[in-house]
Amino acid sequence: MILTPLLTAGLETALNHILYRDRSMKAARQRLSGKVLSLSLQEFSQPMTLVFSEQQLDVLGEWQGSSDCTVKTSLRTLPELRDRQQLTRLLRSGALDVEGDLQVVQNFSALLDMAELDPAEYLAPWVGDIVAQGMSQSARRAFAFFRTDLQRKQVYLAETLTEEWRVTPGALELAWFAEEVDAMTRSLDALSARIAQLEAK
Repeated sequence: MILTPLLTAGLETALNHILYRDRSMKAARQRLSGKVLSLSLQEFSQPMTLVFSEQQLDVLGEWQGSSDCTVKTSLRTLPELRDRQQLTRLLRSGALDVEGDLQVVQNFSALLDMAELDPAEYLAPWVGDIVAQGMSQSARRAFAFFRTDLQRKQVYLAETLTEEWRVTPGALELAWFAEEVDAMTRSLDALSARIAQLEAK
């Protein structure tokens, strides 16, 4: 997938709204001022470059200069960057590959962690506080319902496959099969040893 100007502009607008609106985040933003973070995502053919300044963040599809830090990862991993505690785990697992100044990624993660991502806050100027809060709570309840429903269906499908349709074996059957294979292997080894002894005579 190619990074289009529309995609980078939309992302830039969203990130500036989330990260540069709150005055309490000024100190965290200053740590990134003048830094360049390049994100190389598996799903895109070209890297995305984040250029931080005091007043705003620029998201560029094409960047000729050098980057302070380059992060190679996937879209699936990006939401986990909000949790600073996950960085070490992501680096160890190989889900995140960092070249350059690791401090830039840590500061960006800290900035994301501080950002308020409450939908009601962004809806309030358009529909009012009470309606925004109601919509936000309804959306959270709907999301929780769908997540619970999905988990329940996954459990049901797993039980159906193992118990009713017998498509996949259960845990006990797998353990029994593994023991039978081990026993057969031992028997074959013993038989091979006996044949070798008889041939030696």
